[in-house]
Amino acid sequence: MRKFLGPALALLLLVGVVVGIVFSARDKQASASDAQNVAAAAAGSAPAADGKTVVRILTGSEKLDFLRDPELAKALDAEGIVLDVQKAGSREIATHPDLKTFDVAYPAGVAAAQKIAAATGSRRMTNSFYTPMAVASWKQLLPPLEANGIVRRQGGAYYIADMHKLVGMMEQGARWKDLQPNPAYAVSKSVLIGSTDVRTSNSAAMYLALVSYVANGDNVVDSDAAADQVVDRLLGLFSKQGYQESSSSGPFEDYVTMKLGKSPLVMVYEQQFLQYAFRQASIDPDMVLLYPQPTVLTKHTIVALTDKGARFADVFERNPEVRKIASRYGFRGSDNAALFAEARARKIEMPQTLVDVVDPPTYDLLERMIVRIESRLGK
Repeated sequence: MRKFLGPALALLLLVGVVVGIVFSARDKQASASDAQNVAAAAAGSAPAADGKTVVRILTGSEKLDFLRDPELAKALDAEGIVLDVQKAGSREIATHPDLKTFDVAYPAGVAAAQKIAAATGSRRMTNSFYTPMAVASWKQLLPPLEANGIVRRQGGAYYIADMHKLVGMMEQGARWKDLQPNPAYAVSKSVLIGSTDVRTSNSAAMYLALVSYVANGDNVVDSDAAADQVVDRLLGLFSKQGYQESSSSGPFEDYVTMKLGKSPLVMVYEQQFLQYAFRQASIDPDMVLLYPQPTVLTKHTIVALTDKGARFADVFERNPEVRKIASRYGFRGSDNAALFAEARARKIEMPQTLVDVVDPPTYDLLERMIVRIESRLGK
């Protein structure tokens, strides 16, 4: 009996060791997987399910709802892509402390995209959609603006036909009560176009690009000397505004909720206005868009920071369903038939073609003007 007991115990002990090794390896694998999941969660991204690729995107507020649209998620899911979208001001994306944890930076504006590309070393930039800059205003202000030769109606849409006169009034400190006849808004408030913070937001940078062109004799600022001179002249257009929001959603929300009293003139993306209008059963009939002549276009530019980001950019460029969904959010692209049809259905007058469009200054000169404004305002 003792003869067989020793080998049996040895065999039992061997089996126990093997089982312990197997469970230990399994526990280590599970721990490693848990650690990866914790790391992904700490980075703001869940691990991919069912073989899908999770693409982390840092974008401006104007595209947040679009990128989180359920139908867009479905279209991208068919391509094997799941989005994790976070928000930051377009111009502050480049200095975001966690930028390296994202696959895509998706700001508004080429200048902001170039800043991001320079900060990250990325050479993979793709223009997706675009929108013109416009001024959100109110029909009660049209009589004094038209009577003073600033605004005119053409083809159903309203244009700021004399940007020189408007910029001159703002420089000189004109007040709304000075514009006559003005039965609806004869207040002491300064005539100003409200904008976001030029240090963080592309919409304010595009406003600066536009007024710098006008102040520079209808020429794009093309030298350090011209940039400094223009900024010194236009400083009041920014300093007199008081507090400025860091992203474009803030001023537009004030425009919608606080209306004329808070926001007589607001620099916005046309897309913001259209997205809001397309979502409502009806909008305030006094809301109106004014299109500056000249104006500038904002190109929404994808900066791929990883291979996953490059794959996302490729899908966005070639997938027709993505373009269709984008039009419902007010973005212009290569085919705008659906966008214009939706606007007509809402009785929104918008120009189908903008012929008086100027380019912003180069990245370096626009940055120089922004830094000079910052230093002069003591921010």
